[in-house]
Amino acid sequence: MSDPFDSIRHWRSQRTEKGWWHSFEMPDGTRIDGVNSLASLKDRIAQFPVPEDLRGKRVLDIGTWDGWFAFEMERRGAEVVAIDCWENPLFHEMHARLSSRVEYHQLDMFDLTPERIGRFDIVLFMGVLYHLKHPLLALERVCALTTDLACVDSFILREQHRPGDDLARRPVMEFYETNEMGGQTDNWVGPSLECLLAFCRTAGFARVELRNVIEHSACVACHRRWLPPAADAAPAPKLLGAFHYDNNGINFESHHDHYVAVWFERGSHTPTLDDVQPQVDGYGVRPLDLTQMSETRWQSNFRLPPGLAAGWRNVTMRLDGSLPSNPMPIAIDMPVVSGPIEITSVCDARTYAANRLDLEQGRWIAVWVSGLPENADRHNLRVYLDGRRLKLTHVDPRGAGPRQVNAEVPTGTPRAKAHLGAAIGEQRSNVVELEIV
Repeated sequence: MSDPFDSIRHWRSQRTEKGWWHSFEMPDGTRIDGVNSLASLKDRIAQFPVPEDLRGKRVLDIGTWDGWFAFEMERRGAEVVAIDCWENPLFHEMHARLSSRVEYHQLDMFDLTPERIGRFDIVLFMGVLYHLKHPLLALERVCALTTDLACVDSFILREQHRPGDDLARRPVMEFYETNEMGGQTDNWVGPSLECLLAFCRTAGFARVELRNVIEHSACVACHRRWLPPAADAAPAPKLLGAFHYDNNGINFESHHDHYVAVWFERGSHTPTLDDVQPQVDGYGVRPLDLTQMSETRWQSNFRLPPGLAAGWRNVTMRLDGSLPSNPMPIAIDMPVVSGPIEITSVCDARTYAANRLDLEQGRWIAVWVSGLPENADRHNLRVYLDGRRLKLTHVDPRGAGPRQVNAEVPTGTPRAKAHLGAAIGEQRSNVVELEIV
């Protein structure tokens, strides 16, 4: 059986012979003949919905190599940043010959963050993924850098690589420990087409569109936003809550793998998972699941979209292209900074009796706390009864004055006088007496 990676060995020998990986047509009409023909380069970029006029747009070319894609984006009017992990002298030669203004940086893929290089309308990720040991993490980094469209072009496994494995329907990936893929030690992974698409969705893109499977790769357009609502879009669902999936709070850290849980009412439409379109500050992400909680109420969980800036951000929901729901705020990368806090009052949450809890009526108390920071939530605020931390069921949204905090007293709490206190960060409140009857 012939080696299915013979083409890679052939490309490598051609590059040794020609020097150039990309082909170029110079302004005076002369041509440079590289391993990748000018026709093939134009065909690859033509697979993606990249406008001919890119004036006013920022474009990032990751793994630029000789730079053809970067210089093509510049020709279309974009402000371009090109990245590679090594200093390719041929890029600099072509940069000079074209009198280019493309900004070049030698950086590792995993050093690319919005804080370091900014964010881009379009990110080109052409022929890079299979060179990386951590492909899903790389796509998450790409997503965080993208505000609109990422163009992902990657090698994929086909029948000749894994005969009889039914790759057309299986999201599998092959790992190459040394030089199994064409004799090159920088080729690490080979995803099937379904695996590549699943990676792109999981990385945090809203819409993942297979544009084409061409001779040596698959071309996937990854969009950060849902399509805008049509003129006759269905009414908006009602968003009831948005909170951290693990701790029920409203605080999230963008550099961690955090998930948002949303509760919503569907109206007259019975949704499926594919209908659910959550978004944070307009950036959509595909949900992981959908659970019916009652006849009209549903819960869905989704990954926090990569690349969100620090501060308050609004979660909204759409269903199958509907209008967006009412917003619910969450806090991104906001430290919990608190001054002095004070319990101003406490009462039975059912009877409203001050400084008293009637266990015959229930086990819930309402506490009013002043001085809380804006991003106090059910996770970072602590309420103690005789030193035992209580479960919080509600914290009023940010606002002026004391905020209501509802807490549940454990089963078996004795009927007696008890002492209640609150804390957030290093700040501790006064202690108040609560009579439990």
